Amino acid sequence: MQITLFLPEIVLTFMVLAFFFVSLGKPKSGFLQGLALVLSAAAILASVVTYGQEGSLFLDVYRVDAFSQIFKVLITFGLFLVIYLAPKLTGIEKNLHPEFYLFLALSSLGLVMLSSAVELLTILLCLEISSYAIYIIIPLRKNHEHREQMEAGIKYILFGAAATGVTLYGMSYIFGLAHTTYLDGLVKVLPSLIQSQPLAIIGMIMMLCGFFYKLALFPMHFWTPDVYEGASNETTSFVATLPKVGAVALLIRLVSLTGVDLGQFTWILATFAVLSMTLGNLSALVQNDIKRLLAYSSIAHAGYVMLGILCVNELGLSSAIYYIAGYMLMNLACFYVIYNIAPSGKNVSFVDLKGLYKNSPLLAFALAVGAFGMAGIPPTIGFTGKFLIFTGAINKGLYALVILAVINAGISAFYYLKMVRAAYSTSGTPMAKINLGFSTSLLGFGLILAIILLGIFPQSFIELSREAIVAIFLFFCAFFYGNNHSFGHCCMAEILKRPQITKESVKCREWIHLILRLWIDRE
Repeated sequence: MQITLFLPEIVLTFMVLAFFFVSLGKPKSGFLQGLALVLSAAAILASVVTYGQEGSLFLDVYRVDAFSQIFKVLITFGLFLVIYLAPKLTGIEKNLHPEFYLFLALSSLGLVMLSSAVELLTILLCLEISSYAIYIIIPLRKNHEHREQMEAGIKYILFGAAATGVTLYGMSYIFGLAHTTYLDGLVKVLPSLIQSQPLAIIGMIMMLCGFFYKLALFPMHFWTPDVYEGASNETTSFVATLPKVGAVALLIRLVSLTGVDLGQFTWILATFAVLSMTLGNLSALVQNDIKRLLAYSSIAHAGYVMLGILCVNELGLSSAIYYIAGYMLMNLACFYVIYNIAPSGKNVSFVDLKGLYKNSPLLAFALAVGAFGMAGIPPTIGFTGKFLIFTGAINKGLYALVILAVINAGISAFYYLKMVRAAYSTSGTPMAKINLGFSTSLLGFGLILAIILLGIFPQSFIELSREAIVAIFLFFCAFFYGNNHSFGHCCMAEILKRPQITKESVKCREWIHLILRLWIDRE
């Protein structure tokens, strides 16, 4: 086994073990956060260094390629930001700080492994590694007047257990029909089964429920508002971002297996996407607690991401990756504000935002940029992401879905701008000025610049996302044609529209249109 292929996972495993041994003593909070930042930065470095490598591990159940690597970079970078966001963990009991970082790293490890899993039981195992760690950290909140964190933890466990059971049952259906749990085996038989076997559609929908649950997509969204509200601000910032990145990675892999033809399966998922957008946005309109508002907002954004995945073409899938990366940054910008205006770890309402522009102009501007981004206002990454997803859907012919999505985006602007209006309104009662340290201010400026600059200059990230999607297509292509590297290079040239002159070009083009027509929509 090439050790470098597994390097990000090794670093995260070392991080888990390090905090396990640290938890046996009584370390100081400053040391804990410093150690967490160093190790999470090492995980980012490992992901970046190994980017571009390719190979299979553990009897071909684990695939390392451009697709898995881009998600590993996003997940490890998100982990670093979540740790950096909350230096003192004011919402967590002090004696539980080592355990909090331990389970944060363990959940991230499960998500990183999830992005490389290409076999159904391996996927389920990685999903549960990530989920069980979150089950534990949700109740880890300081005991306030009410114990909402216990209710949130119980609800997350019950809904998670139900989603896992449904997913496992769906996998049993798919295995019974296809007689394999490997994705490279499923890709050969699943498109025809979807067209001819109603049980295959039922099995696929049930199998995807576990990832709908992570993404907070209808109908597996009911847990979201109560868990967001009951968990600590630090825990919610993690639950609201990183698991959704991992869910998108697997949804892209699994939905791509079914082909690009618009059929019953596609329209069922399209219905889920529309209901998720509509329910999330309408429910967010009447919320007063900011975390509950962001919870319903996440349900709506899950619908936008699903719209991109449903395109199952190059633009749609690469836009989904770009959008979920932008959503992670925009959401963290909002939680950055929540954490700093609630030093005791309490929940924040619109009343707490009033006069924020006077007490801390940086926090008010960070909130405005994050809210503008999620509302899809240019020049933010949220606007560019929505534009690319809608363009991919139009190219696919999903005009009705695009119209409904645009209407929902207009509805969402109301409650996002309501947050900005509260932050820039005159406060009814005088509030103490919020003093941010250098490192905290640096994070705020970094999030603001990232949201704006990636919205203005998306080309580099879109190209990386495009190459990640190509890696999936080539993986399926190699299954049909064997290990012919010339064929693989011709496929790459055709997909990326790069000039390639070889004696096999004509033959390769014929095979591309014959074999890959189920996955690559070139219309």
